[in-house]
Amino acid sequence: MAPTEKRMPGLSARSQTPSAPPRPAAGSPLLAPVQYLKGVGPARAAALARLGVATVEDLLLHVPRRLDDRTRLVPLRDLPHGAESTVEATVAAVSEFRPRRGLTVTKAALTDDSGIGYAIWYNQSYLKQQLRRGMRALFFGRVERRAGEIRLTAPEFEEIENGEEETWHTGRLVPIYPATEGLSQRVLRNVVRGALTAHAGEVQEILPEELRRRQRWGGVAEAVWALHFPDTMEAHRRARARLAFEELLVLELGVLLRRQQGQAAAKPQRYRSGGLVDRFLSSLPFPLTGAQRRAIDEIVRELRLRQPMNRLLQGDVGSGKTIVAIAALLTCIQGGFQGALMAPTEILAEQHYLTVRPWLEALGVQAVLLTGSRSGRERAQRREAVAAGAADLIVGTHALLEEEVAFARLGLIVVDEQHKFGVLQRARLRRKGFAPDVLVMTATPIPRTLALTVYGDLDATTLDELPPGRGAVATHWRQASARPKVYAFVREQIRMGRQAYVVCPLIEDSEKLAARAAAALAEELRATFFADLTVSLLHGRMGGPEKERTMAVLRAGEIHVLVATSVIEVGIDVPNASVMVIEDADRFGLAQLHQLRGRVGRGAHRSYCVLIASPSTDEGRRRMEVMTETTDGFRIAQEDLRLRGPGEILGTRQHGLPDLRVADLTTDLGLLEEARAAAVELLGGDPALAAQDHRGLGGAVRRRFAGASLTLVG
Repeated sequence: MAPTEKRMPGLSARSQTPSAPPRPAAGSPLLAPVQYLKGVGPARAAALARLGVATVEDLLLHVPRRLDDRTRLVPLRDLPHGAESTVEATVAAVSEFRPRRGLTVTKAALTDDSGIGYAIWYNQSYLKQQLRRGMRALFFGRVERRAGEIRLTAPEFEEIENGEEETWHTGRLVPIYPATEGLSQRVLRNVVRGALTAHAGEVQEILPEELRRRQRWGGVAEAVWALHFPDTMEAHRRARARLAFEELLVLELGVLLRRQQGQAAAKPQRYRSGGLVDRFLSSLPFPLTGAQRRAIDEIVRELRLRQPMNRLLQGDVGSGKTIVAIAALLTCIQGGFQGALMAPTEILAEQHYLTVRPWLEALGVQAVLLTGSRSGRERAQRREAVAAGAADLIVGTHALLEEEVAFARLGLIVVDEQHKFGVLQRARLRRKGFAPDVLVMTATPIPRTLALTVYGDLDATTLDELPPGRGAVATHWRQASARPKVYAFVREQIRMGRQAYVVCPLIEDSEKLAARAAAALAEELRATFFADLTVSLLHGRMGGPEKERTMAVLRAGEIHVLVATSVIEVGIDVPNASVMVIEDADRFGLAQLHQLRGRVGRGAHRSYCVLIASPSTDEGRRRMEVMTETTDGFRIAQEDLRLRGPGEILGTRQHGLPDLRVADLTTDLGLLEEARAAAVELLGGDPALAAQDHRGLGGAVRRRFAGASLTLVG
């Protein structure tokens, strides 16, 4: 028999919205610690802190992860086995028994016009005091039909008297929040409802009236209520979209204002023309791609403007970003200034240095390498050359940020793998010159609007072509049981004259453990599959000279198999290496796997990447499938964004961007584009956000970007 249903009368979020006028944000109770809300206290405040909720405002904007539809009421006799259902019933009797030590069962007999059923709870003796005979209530739980008996297992319930009272845990769309120990869903809902009742009217309305009218959005207090306790799913969707748009609008305004301030400065350096760039490009043994030529023209043209350049160069693995960067640096150097190239790891910095030094020496340009592993005497000598202006190009790691490093006339900074540096680190390097030009590079391609937000103070240039001859790498996923066959294939490649990489499993946040794991894997391979071959080791704890020797021997073809940690993710360029094996590949993110794969396929030989993994999760399996389906870096970046979120992929926490509480940069790209367009329009007509209808936005931008070196006139 089909269930007979009726729907509970709903509560309009509008009818529950307090009518008090919005208060100014300064000194607002919204910024008070959540601990002082009724029903919270220190213990629950600590649990809320684990969910990222510290203030009353945080709680009001704590988005439910889903809404359960508990509005459909089903008679007891029609309750379907295995489903979660809501029933309105009267408590006929309550009993308690202990079938064994440590287990207490509370059982309530429930009746309605259709028949009788039972609700059962385990080890919740206190419920016996709450369940009174004759009490009418709504019950929501999972249904079981056993031996002709209908049961609801551990249902939530709320007492009702005449069926018209407002309910919060049953009989409506019920918010389900991210879980944490020490906070039940019922307690969370009660705390949120208390905060809404007391403080929703204090949320400041910052969206201009014209914008609200255009989007057909109601007031902010109404939206905050409907985020948690809406009448309909559509009301919840619109409330979340309105609050997310508001959050993204504040973000985009801050990003654009920060960009405007960067463009306001005038740089002292004017790069004169010279022949270094042309001589360099003509000396290359390969032709540039059209994308590289366009990028070089665009960057050189901007370098010659009065305002400092702030540009992002993004391109897939192997798209030729380094050549573009050298052309930019030579433009600076031929103009009489110094260039700095900063990389996140010593291996990448050394690879850049070894790549550019022969080209630069042929042009009479002096380059030096500054890394932390050099001896104190050697570092001091190189710092002196930099300070005296004897070094034209300085390649280095975080060592470039040290106070002892002073430049004679710093003109251009190139930052490679930008997402691995924080915004404050970039700012520290910029302060070593006066309004220097900045070019940052990343091999993590992302959608344009997202790039303009995360790297908001930068213009974007994209290399969307691969050089001719850069072949696709055939990628295969094999289970751990197939290791002998995988390494037999590697031996076959080596017999043909090729070389191979083996990347050992990722060990989070411990270079020491990673180095130990790589050493153990190298010993295992020497003792088993490659006993007659040369197997060497590379990891992050090796000293600079030792790494350089290993790389020199590898490039000379004297190493058959290089076992390494993920330090080879960037900065390794050996054309003869044709195969890469990645052990426990499901422990790496997609972007990192794509970077690792990019270490092969750099020569004329057919190349392979073999992922050894036995993933236990759907996400792990999906990563392996994506890697075997495509070599398109943009598609891989999109999938990585979907699976792991932008914070992991882009290092957004390091970029000085405020945290987002409602919006999601992964799923709200459409809203992000709308917010950016609105921000451009608002600043076009009111650059200081000084108009009466814009002052709330201006204050929100100041608060959200506090500490991000953002000033706003007006």
